[in-house]
Amino acid sequence: MINYQNTLKWWQTIKISWVKHTAYRLNFFLQIIGPALVFFFVKYNLWTSIFNQSNETIIQGYNLKQMITYHAWAFIISLIAQGHGSWNLSEDIRMGRISSYLIYPFNFWEFHTASFLSFQSIQLIIAGFTLFLFSFLNIIAPFTTQLLLTGVLFTLYVSFFWYLTQFFTGLLAFWLEETWILRVMLQIIAVFLSGAIIPLELYPEWLVDILNFTPFPYLSYYPIQIMMGREVSLINGIGIIGFWIVFLIFVNRLIWKRGLKLYTAAGM
Repeated sequence: MINYQNTLKWWQTIKISWVKHTAYRLNFFLQIIGPALVFFFVKYNLWTSIFNQSNETIIQGYNLKQMITYHAWAFIISLIAQGHGSWNLSEDIRMGRISSYLIYPFNFWEFHTASFLSFQSIQLIIAGFTLFLFSFLNIIAPFTTQLLLTGVLFTLYVSFFWYLTQFFTGLLAFWLEETWILRVMLQIIAVFLSGAIIPLELYPEWLVDILNFTPFPYLSYYPIQIMMGREVSLINGIGIIGFWIVFLIFVNRLIWKRGLKLYTAAGM
């Protein structure tokens, strides 16, 4: 009975979060078509200009078609793996709204994790529409269902790491009045080091060797390589991301406990 009630709490929270995210239809519609339009007018035109519209030019093993495919997948993967933010989490702490979670049977971590799952379901819809549009316009090279499924599952796995990272920055609101600077810095670093801007083949080899021990390449580069059918060490990626997930869970619990000792509900 206890397990059923707890599952029901998760389900109701996910539904409420879904309604909140889709309440404004125009905004939701722009969320669907906006990313694809931004990609087309920025990255597509940029790389077409770099290659001078010549499919014969090769840059570190990528011709124009492969580079466009790479960035199309990078765009889709970013919608799933790095779409979640921690704005509400930090606001809950700063405004003193976490007091309710201290007395409710559905705690702070459970509520935000359920909201994250709801957000991910929306991002999957947006990513699916974007993938359909890119495939229809022949921006993405043909792919198999197996590669797509493997890539999506790995990307969802990575998205949980990103959620924990965002959770970490949000918890710093116990000590900082504003955490948006840290979020922006983290986003910029992650985008630059993950291979989302340019493939890691264009980076110095010594830097790539170092990055392989960090979670950054697995945020974009590895899922992209999976989607494109290129050989990567999937077990290695699962292991390294798994290590950082366990580490972040431990650190977040520690910060939460110490933060509560300083919490005064000043915003109430």
